[in-house]
Amino acid sequence: MKNLSTSTDYELVELYENGNDNAFDELLQRHQSYVYSYILFLVKEEDVADDIFQETFTRAIMAIRSHKYQTTGKFSAWLIRIAHNLIIDSTRETESGMLVTQEKFSPIILNDIRLSEGGIETNIIEQQKADQLRKLLDYLPEVQREVVLLRFYEDLSFKEIAEKTGVSINTSLGRMRYALINLRKLVQQHNLALVG
Repeated sequence: MKNLSTSTDYELVELYENGNDNAFDELLQRHQSYVYSYILFLVKEEDVADDIFQETFTRAIMAIRSHKYQTTGKFSAWLIRIAHNLIIDSTRETESGMLVTQEKFSPIILNDIRLSEGGIETNIIEQQKADQLRKLLDYLPEVQREVVLLRFYEDLSFKEIAEKTGVSINTSLGRMRYALINLRKLVQQHNLALVG
């Protein structure tokens, strides 16, 4: 079998798509410095850059494993595009923190049902999904469960998780990656419909 370090990005993506987790480790090692430098150059804040970096690779993982990665162009360019979109989203969120007044929107738009908090039935369904997902966390190894809880339930950045757990940011990312992979398998095994 070909050595992963001599494989092309395309070959590594294909291997990872077919279940070889070491192939993604090689992709991460190969591209992390370039992607992080790009993000930090644009956002200027390390904490924000860390979060966007982690989210970039999390999105890449999910896209590849969902067979949504298109092999047109360079893998590094694809990662940069994901990072760039996340930077734009982050900037929008920061800018949208400003107060919005009613004069900016027509009453018809403000009465749109999609903008409401949702009915009782929707809230119950969402709560049931959250409860099911929370129960699935018990099936994860302790280190994976810990990173999911810290990230999604305590809303910590990956940098804060790394500091709190005494590991590197890359280790935190890896644990999250494996947790998401395992959760996806558990959802399938238990026939849960957590989306929709």
